[in-house]
Amino acid sequence: MLIKNYKDIFKAELQSIYDEPEIDSFFYIILDKIHSLKRIDLALNPEIIMDGIHLKQWKNIASDLKTQKPIQYILGETEFYGLRFEVNENTLIPRPETEELVELIIDEEGKGNREKRIVKILDIGTGSGCIAISLAKNLPNAEVFAIDVSDKALATAKKNAEINDTNVIFLLKNILETDDLEQQFDIIVSNPPYVRNLEKAEIKPNVLEYEPHLALFVEDTDALLFYRKICQLAMKNLNSNGKLYFEINQYLGKETIELVENFGFKNVKLIKDIYQNNRIVSAEKQ
Repeated sequence: MLIKNYKDIFKAELQSIYDEPEIDSFFYIILDKIHSLKRIDLALNPEIIMDGIHLKQWKNIASDLKTQKPIQYILGETEFYGLRFEVNENTLIPRPETEELVELIIDEEGKGNREKRIVKILDIGTGSGCIAISLAKNLPNAEVFAIDVSDKALATAKKNAEINDTNVIFLLKNILETDDLEQQFDIIVSNPPYVRNLEKAEIKPNVLEYEPHLALFVEDTDALLFYRKICQLAMKNLNSNGKLYFEINQYLGKETIELVENFGFKNVKLIKDIYQNNRIVSAEKQ
């Protein structure tokens, strides 16, 4: 069968679940994964034939997509900040908004570290390792540490560090049960659980049914639990004029700002993402 002909079959099977742009995106992601072909390759060579083995792979993936399993979990990988990351049911799928957080840190550190000193960075709740590894890859003077409560997530993160040829020190630690980080850092960054249970109705099934709830949700009664704990630790373990960065719940921007300011941090900023939602808080220690 010609690949271009199978595209119509693929689209027909999924059109009751996904919109056309999303199906197109799936098609070309899978085309690259299975055949190592880009969109332009198929456009220039429309008579490329798919063999029986490849056809079976396509059908299996389409079957998984019908259950709304994320394409990243089906293929076992995704791209983040230009790097390849393995992902699985133990790790969140990295989001474009988190790339903006990484970009901000790289940009500010590049401007503020003209003397090229060693900068120590801690990523709390690292998951797949996407933040820590992207920072290590793009900040050559960085010494990067990463914490997670899940040993399975850390195993994936360690593999991703190897894939991307980066040196990150990974630590198994429950941040909520930690009173001291035992060393000082220049930057602490975290994308902690921040989705309240009351917001579950807004979450798509592909996220709600497949991504790890441990990394997503917090109780409605204490939605800023992780931010408060990290601020406490940052007051002890962040160097003077060190920087604190959070990805946040878009609905709790004001509350998160107030929390950080009440701990005594200076230059507290609330930053919107590409979708104009409140998404990042940055601050400096006095």
